[in-house]
Amino acid sequence: MKKIKYIMFFFASLLFLSSCETLDLAPEDHYGSGNFWQSEEQIRGYVYGLHNNLRGGLYTYFLMGEARGGLHRDGTSSTNTSLNASGLKVQDLRADNAQISNWGNFYNRILQVNNAIAQVSDKGKTPFLDDDSRGYFLGQLYGLRSYHYFWLYRTYGGVPLIQTIDVLEGETSAENLYTARSSASDIMAFLKDDIQRSVDNFGDDFTMTDGGAVWNKYASLMLKADIYMWSAKVSTGDYQANPADIDVAEAALKAVENQFSLLSSFADVFDYNNKGNDEIIFAIRFRDGEATNFAAHMLYSADMFRGLKYDRDKNQLDDVLDLRNNGLQRHEYRFELFESYSEEDQRRDATFYDYYDLDDDNELVNPGTVLRKFKGLINNDGNRVYADDVPVYRYADVLLMLAEVANFKGEDPAPYINQIRERAYGENYDEALHGYSDQGFAANELAILFERDKEFVWENKRWFDILRMHADDNGTPLVFSPYATYGDGTEPVLDQASEAHKILWPIDVNTLNDDPLLEQTSGY
Repeated sequence: MKKIKYIMFFFASLLFLSSCETLDLAPEDHYGSGNFWQSEEQIRGYVYGLHNNLRGGLYTYFLMGEARGGLHRDGTSSTNTSLNASGLKVQDLRADNAQISNWGNFYNRILQVNNAIAQVSDKGKTPFLDDDSRGYFLGQLYGLRSYHYFWLYRTYGGVPLIQTIDVLEGETSAENLYTARSSASDIMAFLKDDIQRSVDNFGDDFTMTDGGAVWNKYASLMLKADIYMWSAKVSTGDYQANPADIDVAEAALKAVENQFSLLSSFADVFDYNNKGNDEIIFAIRFRDGEATNFAAHMLYSADMFRGLKYDRDKNQLDDVLDLRNNGLQRHEYRFELFESYSEEDQRRDATFYDYYDLDDDNELVNPGTVLRKFKGLINNDGNRVYADDVPVYRYADVLLMLAEVANFKGEDPAPYINQIRERAYGENYDEALHGYSDQGFAANELAILFERDKEFVWENKRWFDILRMHADDNGTPLVFSPYATYGDGTEPVLDQASEAHKILWPIDVNTLNDDPLLEQTSGY
């Protein structure tokens, strides 16, 4: 039975926003039948539930977008805990070791979006919607579907293209539900069409619901820019990069520029009590009492830290971050990334806490880091709760994407880079010391990457950055460049001669065997 089509389709009982009530549905029903799609409020609740799927997929986004990016330790952490996904972090991808199964469950989410599109786009099925409400919901739905497919495209290249809800409409024949992979060119064309449908359906509606925690037109413009930057710079399968698409990306970014702003304090962007601030365009919402993220896996266990570790001034540490034994380090960023920050860069200590062992000569050794950027809050029950929002798009991304566009077009990216640096250094910013000036394409591209590395830790962008960004005028991805790594700078994330096929992921064996029309990714 084919996994991506035969899915038990239940709506989450815990809805996305605390202000939204759980929907009352007949138990024998599914969401393709007649007794659900009866009011605008039901549709709004359904769309909120689709956002709940985003936070349920956060760990998959981390594996796909962050863990492979060359910034993580593998094996054992600095607190002697076993690190998760170590094989992935050293690029151990094989047909029998795909790391992710069943397409990362993206088709479950896509099926649910497809179902809503089928209902909302048909005026006969939802006659109670006026044109503005229908357009707003379709803008969200096409945006979310594009978002899901963009993750699949960047990860696998050509994938099965499913826009219908056959399994919900009574189709039970396995043969009729098998779906081969579409070509990379077909998926890219679909992405461009779908995101334009989103933008067009929104029309002039730029409503920001719950502080950017609900998909909005600005999010669609950012995704459009992301898609067209990728199509301008990255060739995949039979799809050849089209440099002219950079102009479309730039136009989308310009429509968002100056509509948001950088906060003066980097740490405030992620503060639990500052959700939906002026920098947030779209974020995956978490909330105490509703849903938490897995940031605890980026932190220490107090029992393995208290009295055993030291700070940079050789002071013995207690539970310095007040985790209350509510963490266990399963992922650790490389210390070389921490060292790459200037001491005056406020992002360093807002992002990481560094710790050390002390040897017999009273010297600091075995440096380590934990992530303090998303460490949540102490709630009213006195518990540490990891419920900070995780940004998908924020204004810093607009500026650094515009810098990348400018560099690709042979223009000066420095004005955009320096806006980021001015915020990073705050009152300590000195243009002569901290400002950037145009140094040519390759150096500029690395400078933009290094700012993105410092800005977007644990925001699931690094792997895609080094695939999209170029080491030279020939379009060589930075994933093959030793200059895009930290430390001794001698080893690229992937070896171009022997590991070029690992740019795309293999399909896991079970998924491959479940559908005779599927073909394994080339190279596996």
